[in-house]
Amino acid sequence: MIYTILYLGFNPRIALENSDSGIMRLDKICNLIENSKYSIHDLSRLKSSKKNEFYRLNMPFELGIDYSSRRYNKELADKKFLILEKDSFNYMKAISDINGIDIKSHKSKPEEIIKSVRNWFVETVGLKNVNSPTQIWYDFNDFFARLYEVKTGQNFTIDEIDFMPIPEYIDEIRKDLLNLNPL
Repeated sequence: MIYTILYLGFNPRIALENSDSGIMRLDKICNLIENSKYSIHDLSRLKSSKKNEFYRLNMPFELGIDYSSRRYNKELADKKFLILEKDSFNYMKAISDINGIDIKSHKSKPEEIIKSVRNWFVETVGLKNVNSPTQIWYDFNDFFARLYEVKTGQNFTIDEIDFMPIPEYIDEIRKDLLNLNPL
């Protein structure tokens, strides 16, 4: 998702971009919501996947904050957001109050996430002349292969690459996209 947002020329903002323990995560999220023209909420982790595992309510809670900010703050009335989920209509089992909202499903497949995000930017934001979801998927895979090659050459372990800090990951994508010039 982060790769696609950058690929399309936008700046992804997430709470993990800053790990200052002196700032509450919820305050970071509220600040991002207030200062972003677009938001993406992925509700695919609502349901626990293992016995005795808690289901996750952070994303629906954040969606509620975002929805209310759009509804009750005139400055954010034009804000647009995308809601993603794993399977169509699963969200209604947990959050039936949002029945009737257009939601895109991604089947927990990265290429479907790229397609959903790309298509939303075309449909809702009005982007034009955007590469196909398949091309973005190919470019993402090429980026990832180059990233692993470069970073392992710099003595990063696979685990360190997989869990690199978000700002570092975004910088790596930006450097790669400068050479790709996708649009």
